[in-house]
Amino acid sequence: MNESDSTTELYYDYFTCDQETSSPFGDEPIVRLVIYYALFFLGLLGNWMVLWVLLRYTRLKSMTDVFLLNLVVSDILLAVSLPAWAYSSENLAACKLITGLYQLGFYSGTLFVTLMSVDRYLAIVHAVAAMRTRTLRLGIMASVIVWLISVIMATPQVVFASLEKEAEENLTIQCQPRYPEETLDAWKKQRNFSENTVGLFVCLPIMMFCYAKILFVLSKSRNSKKGKAMKLIFTVVCVFVICWVPYNVVVFLQTLELLEILNGCELFMALNSAMGIAEIIALCHCCVNPVIYAFMGEKFRKTLSNVLVKFLPWIHHSRVPFSSQTENETSNTPVRSDF
Repeated sequence: MNESDSTTELYYDYFTCDQETSSPFGDEPIVRLVIYYALFFLGLLGNWMVLWVLLRYTRLKSMTDVFLLNLVVSDILLAVSLPAWAYSSENLAACKLITGLYQLGFYSGTLFVTLMSVDRYLAIVHAVAAMRTRTLRLGIMASVIVWLISVIMATPQVVFASLEKEAEENLTIQCQPRYPEETLDAWKKQRNFSENTVGLFVCLPIMMFCYAKILFVLSKSRNSKKGKAMKLIFTVVCVFVICWVPYNVVVFLQTLELLEILNGCELFMALNSAMGIAEIIALCHCCVNPVIYAFMGEKFRKTLSNVLVKFLPWIHHSRVPFSSQTENETSNTPVRSDF
């Protein structure tokens, strides 16, 4: 996934299609600049707050805590790379660094969201049996594996990241992959296949399976928190689908274009415009993740409430009801809404 793909020509000769008309931002780069900086500030603010509370005021003692921590780091990596894509760069080292951060955040973020879904599935559907397996040690091991996979999958894009002119008559420099001519199509297909495999063919089905099983178990529960838990699960699935499915569908259609199953200049321009919009939607996920997995979770909200009371004592009397919940709650309670 590379922002420059939404504004430059991917699969056609420069003289075949009008690349300016294929850009969703038209001749107004300021629009892209504003959007990227808004996502940058929102993503950084929310994720840094979650990271601060996790590291300073909660003890990382469960698999859930470890996965949440790593998801926050992934979103921060993705967020800090966004401002760079809004500008042209003439520094190759910076180009490769930003590409690496972006790719790491993209792959690791999707994988950690999936791991958190599996973790919730084990905690709710197999609560008793999973008590011994959902350990801090296993969470750390799984996280290390995810980061290794993410590094491997991100490496080709970093290796081929280069500074290219946006067009023959245009001196604008863009940071984008430059694949060897003899294997150009093969590398593009590999990139698209990797992104679709992670986001569409593997992670999405796993999430849908886990949450379908969770909803089935919760529907039979008489616990008073069932409604809240089901609402949170529905939110998680809907946000992931809304943010990532459009992007993955466009990538899949571009792959069909590479395979010459679909072709045509008009189709290229339509997909190019759709990619620019789909990327923006997908990037919003790093901003809403803190809201879904932290601020909507009871455990985190309770901790944050206590922190606010500690530093802002005048809000003591307006503390929200969840701050009075007991400390007895554990991550193995089947229907608790904490993620």
